[in-house]
Amino acid sequence: MDLIDKHIIKRSKRAIKCLYLNSNFYSEVKINGLSAGMVFEQKGKYISDILNKIVTKDDVEECFLWLIKIGILRREVDGQGLTSKVRITPLGRIILNDHPNLPNEKASKFELTFNWILRRLILK
Repeated sequence: MDLIDKHIIKRSKRAIKCLYLNSNFYSEVKINGLSAGMVFEQKGKYISDILNKIVTKDDVEECFLWLIKIGILRREVDGQGLTSKVRITPLGRIILNDHPNLPNEKASKFELTFNWILRRLILK
């Protein structure tokens, strides 16, 4: 694996740890597409308890955009084109198969800060 691949894997693993989407979410998007609205409506199932009370539908969509940007999720496609639902990518599947408990691991303060900065620089 070359250096670029190592950086992609490291960034992806850090993002999964830093976001509040839990292993139930990632298990579900391996099988079915989920929209930000669906995740928000069932936040007790898909969002870590720690941040459960401060999440909005727009926050969930922002997480989706970040995970799409780094290659963990993709928009689901139907006969009409892209939908509001997301699915896991092959990269996301590889990372989560190799590290199934990753979404439930606690990120360090450094990881949280670094991930926050990257999200702001890349998404804006």
